[in-house]
Amino acid sequence: MESFKIAFRNLVRMGRRTFLTASLIAIGVVFVMLYITYAESFKNSMIAQITDSVMGELQIHKKGYVSSLDSLPLDKNMGVKVVKKIENKLNSMPEVYSYSERLKFGGLISNFTDSTNIRLNGIDAVREGKTLPLLKERLKGHLPKSGEIVIPELISKGLHLKIGDAVVLVATNKNGSMNAKTLKISGIVGIISGPGGRDGYISLKDARKLLRIKKPEINEIVIKLKNPDLLKKVNKKFFEFIKENKKPKLEVHTWVKLSPFSKIVNMLDLMTFSIEIILISIVLVSILNVMIMSVYERIKQIGTMKAMGTPKSFIVSMFVDEGLLLGMFGFIIGVIVSVVFIYVIGDIHYSFGRQSDLLLVPVIDWKSAAGVGVMVVVIAVIASLYPAFKAASLKPIDALRS
Repeated sequence: MESFKIAFRNLVRMGRRTFLTASLIAIGVVFVMLYITYAESFKNSMIAQITDSVMGELQIHKKGYVSSLDSLPLDKNMGVKVVKKIENKLNSMPEVYSYSERLKFGGLISNFTDSTNIRLNGIDAVREGKTLPLLKERLKGHLPKSGEIVIPELISKGLHLKIGDAVVLVATNKNGSMNAKTLKISGIVGIISGPGGRDGYISLKDARKLLRIKKPEINEIVIKLKNPDLLKKVNKKFFEFIKENKKPKLEVHTWVKLSPFSKIVNMLDLMTFSIEIILISIVLVSILNVMIMSVYERIKQIGTMKAMGTPKSFIVSMFVDEGLLLGMFGFIIGVIVSVVFIYVIGDIHYSFGRQSDLLLVPVIDWKSAAGVGVMVVVIAVIASLYPAFKAASLKPIDALRS
């Protein structure tokens, strides 16, 4: 405790140098904190857009469906018995908030003059709305009932369609026969980056009629969890469930495997790590430089202390405590400046891909902040060790003569 008091007095005595060093550390902390805050907020916002408006946290398919997803195959549908087994499993898991069954297929949509391709999802509107709560935010109108269709904004603009217009939907079933159905537009779904940007929605009943499927088959089950942090745990449970269910073989995929945005998440994590390395370098060089200078300036003081019989451990702890205090001061100042900056800047509107006017709400992750604080303090202590041992190894006679 005595060494701590002496270290504090020494820092106060060298006030200008202490302030400059702490400020340099604080600048590094501010950059790291701001980057982590805005990067994490952006990442969480985009993940929520993907999982809560398109694909959920998990999806279950028949084996081989995802590898041939571009062609939207209808020969890999799940039958009634296997769907019932999956439903029983989902209903027994407390981690699952909701799930929605889909029948995905490709078709042709026409406004009676022009036509274009469209990806379609046969859905139960109630279940889909509960499983994908952000879908309603992207939607003008309402999810489809029987005889209705929701079309993507891109097709709405391309074919000059609006809510209430009638369209013709043409699709080919797995046997190769074509069928057509006239539907009324009940909604237009907004643009989103990545898969799902050109998806339309019709009721499951209409989808089966259009494809002439007599049995209630589906080819996709979308799952929403009560807490996204349970993703790995639930994925493991489903993997074990799938191993037990040998026929037909099933697959479970997380949104990370299905969405290309996961690569951007990995890139952001790598950049965060790189910036933390830069912060470590700033702290290390700053404190190492200050502490070495402090040793050279106080050689006579150290010699006097050693001549009086002061233990080496006390001298080492005195210098280490100075480094510790410098790291703590710099971190505290950096956090305060970061909080003020984030409060002043507030929410940010931005565009990403084809999406515009997205809202970024920065929220400080205090766990990450605590991690940065621990890192700064540890590196500050490590940077102080060399000057501390150098001071402790000085011989009293040589120190007093200098």
